[in-house]
Amino acid sequence: MMGDEREILVVEDDPAVRNLVATALDVRGYRHREATTGAAALVELTSSPDVSLVILDLGLPDRDGVEVIRALRGWSRMPVIVLSARQEDADKVEALDAGADDYLTKPFSVDELLARVRVALRRLDYAAPAQAAVPDVYRNGGLGIDFDAGVVTRDGAEVHLTPIEYKLLCLLARNTGKVLTHNYILKEVWGQALAADLPSLRVFMATLRKKIEPDPANPRYLQTHVGIGYRMLNVE
Repeated sequence: MMGDEREILVVEDDPAVRNLVATALDVRGYRHREATTGAAALVELTSSPDVSLVILDLGLPDRDGVEVIRALRGWSRMPVIVLSARQEDADKVEALDAGADDYLTKPFSVDELLARVRVALRRLDYAAPAQAAVPDVYRNGGLGIDFDAGVVTRDGAEVHLTPIEYKLLCLLARNTGKVLTHNYILKEVWGQALAADLPSLRVFMATLRKKIEPDPANPRYLQTHVGIGYRMLNVE
């Protein structure tokens, strides 16, 4: 990370937690900024072009962290790692559905947080290899993906996806007709295949279906193979 111009924004109002995260980042050579409120975080995000990753507490004094995620997703796909004391599944689903890329509950392991940071930064560097069989623009029924522009459409209307949703869709589209296992998808999109990430994969697949399927309860594009993985169906 030394010499990397990218910065990490740490949004946390608890001084002890903020100092712990900042110290861990400093030791590993990561450049970072800090904010203690949602308003300050949004100022940093809109005025600091080098910020490429956000570590975000949900319990901020002026607004819920989920609101910050939703606002950020209005203009950016940068990775967001939630760091929160909220341990209920509903809170995790809400944050992921809003556009978070990862979720750690307090108390947390510094080593695990740093591992998640490395994975998130690798995603920024990730570029899927070009494949001759895949055109620059993917068409499958009413679903379209412009890989160069990073734009997804359904029946001609643009669909706004989170970074993880977009990577999942591209991975499945590039392998249309093939069943991709949970482990394969986790390795390709998350950078690792941990059982703890499987619930997050299921959440993202559910939110992706809501956005691209005409009838999510009867999916036309994304088929689930219970206990195995997922497949993009060729509807043409």
